[in-house]
Amino acid sequence: MSKQWGDKRFNALNYHLRQEFGTKVFKVSLDAGFTCPNRDGTRGVGGCAFCSPAGSGDFAGARALSIKSQFHQVREMMHRKWPQAKYIAYFQAFTNTYAPSPVLRELYYSILEENGVVGISIATRPDCLSEDTLDLLAELNQKTYLWLELGLQTVHRATADAMNLGYGWDEFVKALGGLRKRGIRVCPHIILGLPGEDRGMMMETASVLASRDIQGIKIHLLHVMRGTRLETLYRQGGFELLTQDEYVRLVVDILEILPPEIVIHRLTGDSPREALIGPEWSLKKWEVLNSIDAELRRRDTWPGKFHHGTGGQVPDPTF
Repeated sequence: MSKQWGDKRFNALNYHLRQEFGTKVFKVSLDAGFTCPNRDGTRGVGGCAFCSPAGSGDFAGARALSIKSQFHQVREMMHRKWPQAKYIAYFQAFTNTYAPSPVLRELYYSILEENGVVGISIATRPDCLSEDTLDLLAELNQKTYLWLELGLQTVHRATADAMNLGYGWDEFVKALGGLRKRGIRVCPHIILGLPGEDRGMMMETASVLASRDIQGIKIHLLHVMRGTRLETLYRQGGFELLTQDEYVRLVVDILEILPPEIVIHRLTGDSPREALIGPEWSLKKWEVLNSIDAELRRRDTWPGKFHHGTGGQVPDPTF
């Protein structure tokens, strides 16, 4: 028997937020002026191989503006479509816990002062969560609706090293434990199509995550963007990009093994047209999303159909 969450066969973030707040809630993407430890030399230089010069914040507010000016600018643009909506302030670009906790406190709380803000979403790396920062996030979690978006991308150490992530599974597990001990919702990010990974490896990343105490997930399509290390590798013939059909089937395979209640924050990714090298089919975002919906209906499937619980059946990866 098929399952439905509103008009979808998965618990989409939009549906979840409507259930939580009783109205449309949209995310206001911000660039708070951070950098990353593998850009400034702490862990490395050059950043992750796939990461754009904007630190994956290509659709965030303009860095030259103050955080409040960015918020007002992005909010008003989106308000034209949803005039009655509420907002989640989304600290998106670069690593948004990479600063002393007093700096972070002032930044986060300044946005909570804005009218209509019902929550905060913070994107960061698993190696940038000190005890002071975790305690600040726990305090914030008591005052507002909070998501911590935690970059994982892959459980495979060889891939993580090749992509210059500067962290791996062990750091992720430690960060996840610290966050969940404090009751904070966690949304890991994974990327499908990373160089050197076949279907089995990508499914292994999803399977390991499915056995963990996570509340959401973002599934990204690998984009090759101008100005990245990945561009050089791609132009040298170092790997092939997924086709749309391959990607759609893989996303549905992953959804089937995830816990049914998990909040699906994203099923594909965005890239500015002028920055994208490939795959070009990703520019037709709604066509991709509609194809995923169609594949779920065709299979008569949903998240949790093949999920086996979180009883520790999947061990920590050793690769």
